[in-house]
Amino acid sequence: MTTRNFDALFEPKSIAVIGASNQPQTVGAVLARNLFAGGFQGAIMAVNPHETAIQSTFAYRSVAELPVRPDLAVIATPPPSIPGLIAELGEKGCRAAVVVTADVDKDLSAAMLQAARPHLMRIVGPNCVGFMSPRRGINASFAHIAPKAGDIAFLSQSGAVLTSVLDWAAARQLGFSHIISLGEMSDVDLGDLLDYLAQDEATRSILLYVESVKLARKFMTAARIAARAKPVLVVKSGRGRAGGPSSGTLASADAVYDAAFRRAGMLRVFEVREVFEAAETLATRLTVRGDRLTILTNGGGVGVLAADALEAWGGRLATLAPEVVEALDACLPQTWSHANPVNILRDASGERYGAALRALLKNRGQDAILAINCPTGVVAPDEAVEAVLAAAPASRTPPILTCWLGEATANLARRRFAVAGVPSYETPDEAVRAFMHLVDYRKNQELLRETPSAGAEIDPQGRKDARAVVEHALSEGRSVLSEPEAKAVLAAYGVPVVMTLTARDPAQAAEVARSILGPVALKILAPGIIHKSDVHGVRLDLRSPEEVEAAARDMLIEVRARAPDARLLGFSVQEMITRRSARELIVGVFEDEVFGPVVMFGHGGTAVEVLGDRVLGLPPLNSVLAGEMIDRTKVAKLLAGYRDVPPAARDAIVDVLVRLADLAIELPEIAELDINPLLADDKGVLALDARVVVRPAPANAGRRLAIRPYPAELETEITLANGLRLALRPIRPQDEPSLVAMVERCTPEDIRLRFFGAMKSVPHTLAARLSQIDYDREMALLAIDPAAEAGHDIVGVVRLFADPDNISAEYAILVRSDFHGQGLGHALMEQMLAYARDRELTTVFGEVLTENRKMLDLARELGARVVSRSAPDRSVRVAFDIRSLSAPPD
Repeated sequence: MTTRNFDALFEPKSIAVIGASNQPQTVGAVLARNLFAGGFQGAIMAVNPHETAIQSTFAYRSVAELPVRPDLAVIATPPPSIPGLIAELGEKGCRAAVVVTADVDKDLSAAMLQAARPHLMRIVGPNCVGFMSPRRGINASFAHIAPKAGDIAFLSQSGAVLTSVLDWAAARQLGFSHIISLGEMSDVDLGDLLDYLAQDEATRSILLYVESVKLARKFMTAARIAARAKPVLVVKSGRGRAGGPSSGTLASADAVYDAAFRRAGMLRVFEVREVFEAAETLATRLTVRGDRLTILTNGGGVGVLAADALEAWGGRLATLAPEVVEALDACLPQTWSHANPVNILRDASGERYGAALRALLKNRGQDAILAINCPTGVVAPDEAVEAVLAAAPASRTPPILTCWLGEATANLARRRFAVAGVPSYETPDEAVRAFMHLVDYRKNQELLRETPSAGAEIDPQGRKDARAVVEHALSEGRSVLSEPEAKAVLAAYGVPVVMTLTARDPAQAAEVARSILGPVALKILAPGIIHKSDVHGVRLDLRSPEEVEAAARDMLIEVRARAPDARLLGFSVQEMITRRSARELIVGVFEDEVFGPVVMFGHGGTAVEVLGDRVLGLPPLNSVLAGEMIDRTKVAKLLAGYRDVPPAARDAIVDVLVRLADLAIELPEIAELDINPLLADDKGVLALDARVVVRPAPANAGRRLAIRPYPAELETEITLANGLRLALRPIRPQDEPSLVAMVERCTPEDIRLRFFGAMKSVPHTLAARLSQIDYDREMALLAIDPAAEAGHDIVGVVRLFADPDNISAEYAILVRSDFHGQGLGHALMEQMLAYARDRELTTVFGEVLTENRKMLDLARELGARVVSRSAPDRSVRVAFDIRSLSAPPD
């Protein structure tokens, strides 16, 4: 992953178009026309050996003849010429190229990348529409229409979708900061561009059209960083059968992508129009706390339509408090609806709208209000608009959304709302969907804040026992664990299982049953049979050894008839479990070929495929993330209890999901695992049946997780010169208030030296950015005084932010003012340099104000050297050569 030389792509001073043409209706001709007409203020140079001029501008016969170095090249020549042109451009000093040429095969693509590598030249494409940056006047594409300038970045893996979106946006006067067609993504990919756009001040929100992701960790890290900075919305193709299966037998590949998008804090939408609606809604910066909506309308029918849409989208109608109903009674006709939706009747005046809205604003059990207006000849439409705007709270809490139906008269109202910053929509469905976008975005942002560790609750001996079972099976050349082995692995990880014994033949099965007090269940033991009941390989509620032996003999005949090629090893015998109020669940893990380990949860039993009630989550998990998975299923309502059935022990289900996520992380040899059923009732959970598929650990086992867990291994203690012992650990999102409190206890001078300027308080956006990090790219280590009051215990922090190539990283450090002079800064710097060494970074650098003598002296003492100075000599850059630094003594 890298954004290196992206300045040549996004901010070039000169552009060469190779393959520019005067031949009408050719890609080269359209490229040249778009580039010359785009308004780019730098040099545009056309290269074509067969033309004297392109677009009335002198054309050059070759790259070698170009009079100046092009920062960016756009190439539309036959495939065989591409590698040679890239080599020539690199020699010329060009640092980025957009290759629109199609039909570039793997060999040519590899040769192209090899030619670019010595020059660190970046390549977009091949087989792409091109690159557009309207603010810079760059239209290096063969698109049929020039986009307007705006603040939305659009990245697309489909050229056809890209040009369609351009056409759609032009009719609605929507503008873009940048538009990139990625094509084959031979070099520049989604992760690289998300990294750049996260910090691009010209981009307010990012839209993605995704077909596939190649490097999951890279994509997730960049997406999580970008989503913390601005809204990221994604449309993904392949929701239906065409999307294909995942490597998990009960999940589609699209479901895995959906889980990844949620975990990255992105908002997934499903239509092109919806993506722009969502972008506009999120751009208002409105926030909601939950999914309860109050609907205010002058038309009963449209109010019901809005309520129907809300239910369909998973939202809830807010309950009107008695005092709010009383206030509405006082200002509305007696025939108002007396319920939500609040129908204030078709002759509602502006005064009535305002009075009703003011009453509803006092309703505490709601998260937003949707005001709907249907046009009538009784009241002028602008009267209700002004009343709503006058009543809307300046704090925008709760947020107000509007829906003025119609076209001729409603357009003026929508424009008035737009000027006032109040979102407005054409239909009730669109308005409700916008509200649910706010709800889903908030939920996904909350998931983004979760930073679970891995394996914290697992007994070390349990890990060893589970690994021993897996390694034994692999040593025998087996890929499927027996049922007792599978349950032994689960038990080792703390998952409650029913005791299961094995028997070689019917006679031994009877003897085993005799040792179990009470009825038993008998199952065939055959590694190749996944669904035992399908081949009559299950008998339940057998009450005597004689019944067990007879059932076992019958079972052998039945199974051999239905699965003649199966290898039958015997039987498993287990206690017959009868828990009448238990719900049957399915839980499991599997390895996705893109995103690595995935955890599954849903409604289990023999009808699991028919019900299709399953959700996925990416490990690591904690109780919040696991609970969110449960809440997204239909079976969650059954688990909550109904009639005389008590609620299931939710904490026990959550615990199983977290433990399975840890198992998936720590045992890369496990390719698939499913428990079906997992019984859940008010007494807890119990795994009745389990299946585990194993394989040798993949070569990339250390990088197979899409999200790096909270690095609990970095937690340690440091001792200061005065003997004070401090805890040292990585930062978590929950540390934001404590981080702010620490800065507030620093002197203005210390704050100026750290942030290069005065700062009266830490803005929430900055505090959130500093406390919500992705551990794969960034690290912040906190020094905590265990004797201090909670919330005021952070006394120092050192931060390291690695570049996408993991070559260099920038550091920053702040020690609370009252802890100066105790060696804390020295200790934090040593910890930071040790971490950089473990990450195999090459260079760590920092910007230091020239008057910050203490920091400069400390850096030199630890081995840094000054490598550059700012123009007015205001600051210097100090750098550590990590490879030359000796490791500190243990």
